[in-house]
Amino acid sequence: MMDRRLVENFDWWIIWTLLSILSIGLLSLYSALYPQIQANPTHNLFIKQIVWISLGLTVLFGTLLIDYDRLKSLSIWIYLLALLLLVAVLLVGKEVNGSKRWLDFGGFQLQPSEFMKGVIVIQLASYFSSQDIAPFPSFGKLIIPALLTGAPIVLILLEPDLGTAICVITISATLIFFMGIRWRYILISALGFVPLIWPIWHHVLKPYQKTRILILLRPDLDPLGAGYHIRQSKIAIGSGMTWGKGFLNGTQNKLHFLPEKHTDFIFSVWAEEWGFAGCFVLLLLFALLVFLALRVARRSKDRFGSLLVVGMTALIMWQVLINIGMVIGVLPVVGIPLPFVSYGGSSLVTLCFAIGIIENVSMRRYVFQSQ
Repeated sequence: MMDRRLVENFDWWIIWTLLSILSIGLLSLYSALYPQIQANPTHNLFIKQIVWISLGLTVLFGTLLIDYDRLKSLSIWIYLLALLLLVAVLLVGKEVNGSKRWLDFGGFQLQPSEFMKGVIVIQLASYFSSQDIAPFPSFGKLIIPALLTGAPIVLILLEPDLGTAICVITISATLIFFMGIRWRYILISALGFVPLIWPIWHHVLKPYQKTRILILLRPDLDPLGAGYHIRQSKIAIGSGMTWGKGFLNGTQNKLHFLPEKHTDFIFSVWAEEWGFAGCFVLLLLFALLVFLALRVARRSKDRFGSLLVVGMTALIMWQVLINIGMVIGVLPVVGIPLPFVSYGGSSLVTLCFAIGIIENVSMRRYVFQSQ
């Protein structure tokens, strides 16, 4: 029989906020895929996204059934399994546009690098919550987290997938900052990174990745080539003005000027059709989701729970900031989807798992409450 206190501590505000964002995502996706939906109403990416949402919500509520404390002892095995999947992608993964990022299972593609975002949170939360790791850990105590983060980053960059690698780095950095890091360590790390800039630019980054960075610095460098995405995205967002052009009436979207409109640039579709008002509502919902999640972290019964929630919140927050930064032209295009809005199964399942972990910690915070 389920403990009544578990239900009492379930945060419904998080779920209502999530469902609101998912609804906006389905509206935007329907508009972005409208010609495809008209051509084949029963078999299209919109229907697939509904299936992925159903699976994601199943994962979310399934996550609630297991006490999050158990993840601490299982963390290393989960981490090793995720690493194994990343290796499998490089060996037998499906290649699309020169990148190996997906494992194909009967028409559905899984992206293991997406799952690593959640896995690295669990692993680092387990490490930092151990008894011998105090706040403001020594430099030596940060070597293991650096190695745990570095191994998947190398494998992800070999795919190559710069965007996901950046996400893993930002999630890990957020957890380290949450634990407390001395300024001299930050300075040492920054100085140590400077000599790596040249070899990374010349030997790690692909030509198209270099071009995207240069386009950010000089938007007029290749307006009909590499800079085309950003130009059309800015036009779409700006043309929405205050109230937008209305559902299914976005010209940049309808006339196919906007590329990758169901994935990376889905925010541009929403902005064109719903304007500044619609963008404000969406950003407000994301801000509310982050606030509610951090409230759970503050109320958590232990450090492991707090670290889990902070990490999962960072997983969502950084993707929102990077994606919107991409489409408005203040960050290079690195292929980061907009959480719960862009099309993508692996990403959606991972994000729903993150929400499930946050709710899991919320439900079990009663342990230290006075009776």
